[in-house]
Amino acid sequence: MTIGNARFDAEGSLIRWTEFEGEGPARVYVHGLGAASAPYHAHIAARPELAGRRSLFVDLPGHGLSDRPSSFGYTLEDHADALAAALDAADVRDAEIVAHSMGGAVAIVLAHRRADLVARLVLTEANLDPYPPKTAGSSGIADYEEDAFVAEGHARVLEKVGPGWAATMRLADPRALHRSATGLVRGTQPTMRAMLMELSVERVYVQGALSGDVPGGDGLEASGVRVVTVPDAGHNVMLDNPPAFAAVLAGRS
Repeated sequence: MTIGNARFDAEGSLIRWTEFEGEGPARVYVHGLGAASAPYHAHIAARPELAGRRSLFVDLPGHGLSDRPSSFGYTLEDHADALAAALDAADVRDAEIVAHSMGGAVAIVLAHRRADLVARLVLTEANLDPYPPKTAGSSGIADYEEDAFVAEGHARVLEKVGPGWAATMRLADPRALHRSATGLVRGTQPTMRAMLMELSVERVYVQGALSGDVPGGDGLEASGVRVVTVPDAGHNVMLDNPPAFAAVLAGRS
């Protein structure tokens, strides 16, 4: 495994990724809010049906191995531009982007802006609409004022989320985490859902059965998005049911 990096702002801040060497086209894994890519996806890339493919595990700005500049905006568009900088530096084109939750929203923006980088999108319970229901996740974080979240909210949220999420969330910069959550709640214009429905690349939307039906799933399918429900899985499909998730990526489900 190697570690790569690319500049993503005028200050020279670096977005970083870990990489398995292999055959192309590249498969690029992108994590959700307060997470990191390798802990959520490395075990998937190593499965026999997926091994041998060039695989990049990108940590978005403010998360995981990447830098966390205080001057950065951390909007979905900012994250998408930083992800594009990583793929450009890694000489990646026509990639399969496997993206979870907030990372899925970032991947949609990336595909909308840089069609040359993306040939297939696999979105795992990606955020498609602004202003989601109140939870301990993005909306709960965004309810704080930024300085209040940095001072005390970050610690409170860590106590509310499960131990797995807390393990990576405590590595994220609190200010970056708050700005990322605020940008995710605000969404994009046009919305992530509208952009996804207009894309011409292959698109798969993966939902854990325990999460219920995909909101607006019929409309997604009518626009050419393949909606796959994975049994015995909730929001973290790749952790809850790895064999079924790998089968989706391999085109067997």
